[in-house]
Amino acid sequence: MKLHTINTGMFKLDGGAMFGVVPKTMWNKLNPADENNLCSWAMRCLLIEDDNRLILVDNGIGDKQDAKFFSHYYLHGDDSLDKSLKAAGFHRDDITDVFLTHLHFDHCGGSIVREGDKLVPAFKNATYWSNEKHWHWATVPNAREKASFLVENIMPIQESGQLKFVDTNDGASFSKHFKTRYANGHTDAMMLPQLEYKGQTILYMADLIPSVAHIPIPYVMAYDMFPLTTLQEKKSYLDEALANEYILFFEHDPNVECGVLQATEKGARIKETFKLSDI
Repeated sequence: MKLHTINTGMFKLDGGAMFGVVPKTMWNKLNPADENNLCSWAMRCLLIEDDNRLILVDNGIGDKQDAKFFSHYYLHGDDSLDKSLKAAGFHRDDITDVFLTHLHFDHCGGSIVREGDKLVPAFKNATYWSNEKHWHWATVPNAREKASFLVENIMPIQESGQLKFVDTNDGASFSKHFKTRYANGHTDAMMLPQLEYKGQTILYMADLIPSVAHIPIPYVMAYDMFPLTTLQEKKSYLDEALANEYILFFEHDPNVECGVLQATEKGARIKETFKLSDI
């Protein structure tokens, strides 16, 4: 197995929404907001070479939306999906599997592209993986979460015939070194890849713990559907990561790719940060 970080660019989200009930006087020290109260966040994905499979975990926001949509998110930075794939020595046509942690637009928007007046899969040779429970949640969305589940990102996957569902048993094997874990506080049945790599365990945190700043238990996004569930899940996963010395991979941290934890009087906190390529 070989792993590559795939940076797809940066975007901005409201700092208050990202940190929930935590006061700005506290979170602003961790990720300073601009004059519009917006903070910069990464859209960091993962490419996995595993035997004869090339698996892409999430794919960023994409580029097919209109100017009005993108005006809310202030895309910036020099990275893009194709540029990062090329740097790793690949093209999107080489991808065999697209594993979608969940179907919010900043995680799956790159799944579909426009070709003229058609919406088609960006990865024409890949199987797209979700799970049946989350797929139903996303395609029959509640009013609060509906704006994050965009029909144009989701339904063309199913219409293409390239969609398959992962087993929803926690810890189910997806490939030889890749198990699927679950979290339900942010959105129903979000999938967390757990990888065995060079004798270590890497846990891809998706939106359960989107950044190092979100490690403290009360730091829960206002975007989460079930914040009390998130609290319980964070504690459980952090305890497990501490006990087993897992490496955490952060999808949205603007600066940090990976880190390991240490126990403190206030609970789990980051001990050391590093790039995926340093493992």
